[in-house]
Amino acid sequence: MVDGAVGTGTGGEPESSDSLRTFGAVVQALREHAGLSREDFGDRVRLSKHMVASIEQGRRMPDPGFGERAEKVLGNTGALTRAERHLARQPGLASWFRRWARLEAAAITLYTYECRLIPGLLQTEAYARQLFDDELPPLSDEQIEAQWAARAERQRLLQERPNTEFSFILEEHLFLRHTGGVDATRELMDHVLETCGLRNVEIQIMPVMRESHAGLHGSMQLLESPENKQFAYIEGPECGQLISDPKVVGVLQRRYARMRAQALSPEDSVSLLQQLRGDV
Repeated sequence: MVDGAVGTGTGGEPESSDSLRTFGAVVQALREHAGLSREDFGDRVRLSKHMVASIEQGRRMPDPGFGERAEKVLGNTGALTRAERHLARQPGLASWFRRWARLEAAAITLYTYECRLIPGLLQTEAYARQLFDDELPPLSDEQIEAQWAARAERQRLLQERPNTEFSFILEEHLFLRHTGGVDATRELMDHVLETCGLRNVEIQIMPVMRESHAGLHGSMQLLESPENKQFAYIEGPECGQLISDPKVVGVLQRRYARMRAQALSPEDSVSLLQQLRGDV
């Protein structure tokens, strides 16, 4: 299990629910009553217009501070803060991952070190479907389609949050494994190389041959919230841990900083990926 998915091992994406759709409809009604466009409202609650649309359509869980920020803009009725407490997702997202997913959607920085598989935010459809096919117990066709649709929606974060700083440190062997076959690997490398061109995304490769490595404890994710609070998330089989203790988060941040120095530079990482792409 990676990224907090239930029954997929690789998902962690939100699935819509009646409570999310109802909450979103209320947000939309109050916003329109206030005479605000999605862009105007988003500016006031520190979200992009695309993120506002996702919340209103019940496709994304709002971040923990959204209700309070929205109340100040929409009249302080109290309806949103009360309703926010009862938001829930349909099965598919592990309970321990839900708060992290909400924090992730509003983060101003999001750092990911991964040594097991390509992170969900960077996966292609072919790569993701191979992971779904390998899941045990096996998934149904309907589950696979729902998981990919949800994952593709989550990937919009990279485009919808241009002011969020995304950093990824990926082990070289993730590309050498050829998950999904040669064609899937070529497509994956092309996609990652294209993502390297985004101004808000930095991707570094940790080479296979490395005498010193600060990340041998395992994969991790780190983020900073709009309130400048620091959080970390680590995950193993059937469990995950959201960490807010400043001392523990500080240790993980120092490990990540060391790994950034140990990994190839973004420019050299692109060169290595291009070389690997040519060798496939």
